[in-house]
Amino acid sequence: MKHKKWIYAGILAVCAAVCIFALKKTGEKTESEEQQENLLNSRKETLRLWYTDESLTDYLNAAAVAYGENSDVRVEAVLIDDSEYLEAINEASLGRDERSKPDLYLITNDCLEKAYLAGLAGEISDQNMFLADEYENRGAAAAVTYDGKIVAYPFYYEACALLYNKTYLKDYAKLQLEIEMDQASEEMAGEEEDSGNVSEEAAGEELSHEFSEEEISRRAFECLPDTIAELGEFAENYDAPEQVEAVFKWDVSDIVYNYSFAGDHLIVGGENGDDPDDIDIYNLETLQCLTTFQELNQFFSIERSEVSYDSVMQDFLEGKIVFTVAGTEAVNRMANAKADGSFAYEYGFYSMPDLTEELKSRSLSITTCIAVNGYTELKEQANDFARFMMNDWTNGLKLQESTGKMPVYGFPLYDENYTFAGSYGESMPLPKMMTTGNFWVQMEIAFTNIWEGGDVNALLKSLSEQIMRQVTGDDSYTEEYIELPEPEVEEPEEEYIEET
Repeated sequence: MKHKKWIYAGILAVCAAVCIFALKKTGEKTESEEQQENLLNSRKETLRLWYTDESLTDYLNAAAVAYGENSDVRVEAVLIDDSEYLEAINEASLGRDERSKPDLYLITNDCLEKAYLAGLAGEISDQNMFLADEYENRGAAAAVTYDGKIVAYPFYYEACALLYNKTYLKDYAKLQLEIEMDQASEEMAGEEEDSGNVSEEAAGEELSHEFSEEEISRRAFECLPDTIAELGEFAENYDAPEQVEAVFKWDVSDIVYNYSFAGDHLIVGGENGDDPDDIDIYNLETLQCLTTFQELNQFFSIERSEVSYDSVMQDFLEGKIVFTVAGTEAVNRMANAKADGSFAYEYGFYSMPDLTEELKSRSLSITTCIAVNGYTELKEQANDFARFMMNDWTNGLKLQESTGKMPVYGFPLYDENYTFAGSYGESMPLPKMMTTGNFWVQMEIAFTNIWEGGDVNALLKSLSEQIMRQVTGDDSYTEEYIELPEPEVEEPEEEYIEET
């Protein structure tokens, strides 16, 4: 019996040793495979993508992994401090260390002239990209065109639109329909009474009608303002609920949300923002637009020092505002607020109202682009990855889902009527000219002074002269003074008195 136990014990020991050896060999094989995989990765060409917005980190890393899975190139996304960003790109590009040189980078469209002239951006490989149907977008084409050449890939953009509380507007629309129905009822009763065809029972009866959701929605849409005058009329006629503190309120301290009020007649660099011979700042139409802008303060009484974009958006979420000017980030913000219940109403986006029927508004747009470094030795690979990014991994809209940024490509989420896409397509891109690099700072100062009651004519004339002196190099450049026409005043008709 004891011999049998020894035999069994020996067999178990041998089996255990075999298992341990097998497991050890398996582990060694896995480790070897990992080493081989790392070796293969190390032999791949490496593209380095520089960027400055930390909120993009997870998205860019995921994009790098997705691209590397089906490519002989690996991508490394490098977050860079945005101070002196272009200078850092230039310094790294001219350095000897190839491992630190960016092969491509994210940059806003206003820096493209400087990048192109420094050799840090060149013509992209597909100069016909905007001929394709899905990229028939004037805003994107204008943003990345310099000197007649496409020098970057448009990635995502900022633009503005009117955000409104649809619940309030539908309540207002229903009330207007009821008023019209009551008026129609009174007119009908009066006509029947005059004709003697109304019974005593019928006298005083009112027409009754239950308005459908479709009728109310259609009237609410008709109530949306297409001009500033219509917005003013709405404010005068609107009987606001107790919680509403302002009919129209926006961040008047930021040029991005103010610019549309300068209208469609202020030109800096032409349609592509790169032509120093096409600058028209001081003109009659822009004077009229900015005069109207100044009058808005008298009507809506917004203190510049008391508002910010986030404070205004929070007031809107709490139902304190009917209309506001919102940026593209509001698309995801409002969708999320509606989904989690923090916004208890319906909402919608609409194009920015014109100043008048003659003076059209025009939004300012800022496009973040993907530029291929002119000093990279991997131009073909860099262009390929840029196209991969611009198409958002076959139009999956991962960028908007994960970061809230509005992509140039594809179909935007949560913006059913493509309001922002339309605004972007018709927008004025930030100019690329280095000689006008301080224009938007100066424009913001001018807007501030105009809003607070400054002389519109003097401020716009001074701004134009400053910019033109920079562009022309003529320190004595002076604009000819433009006299604003006096507003027409309708004279009352003389009452005709019949002679007896």
